[in-house]
Amino acid sequence: MAKKSNKMVYAVALFLFLGGLGYLIFSGLTEDSVYFLNVTEAMAQDRTQIGQARLFGKVSPHNLEIVDGKLGADFDLQDKMEADKSLRVRFKGALPDTFKEDVEVIVEGKFSPDGQVFVAKTLVTKCPSKYEEKSKNMDMGKAG
Repeated sequence: MAKKSNKMVYAVALFLFLGGLGYLIFSGLTEDSVYFLNVTEAMAQDRTQIGQARLFGKVSPHNLEIVDGKLGADFDLQDKMEADKSLRVRFKGALPDTFKEDVEVIVEGKFSPDGQVFVAKTLVTKCPSKYEEKSKNMDMGKAG
């Protein structure tokens, strides 16, 4: 009788272990997966349905509003390839020193419920010195 009881305990422990492991894998995959879009791709979709996303583009020189002390900014994120397409971004937090007009940025967050403004939780600027050569090559390819 005791031998049969031990098998049941091991079976329950194995079931709980596999269930917990499956839950951790599933929740890790769903929480860490985000869309990585450029501005044109984000504009082509229903922005209210996107959820968590990362967007990249350039900071437009128009409508750039930086909060005193560089603790946030509202700006238009311009598509790198199609300059006439832009999205409004609101970021509340410390801005990197390299944040300025025409710098390339990656923002992570989600759209407001009406889909008009992208509310960013994180903002990262691309270091221009590291990618200067590649950008020149891309611009030359775009022109030709």
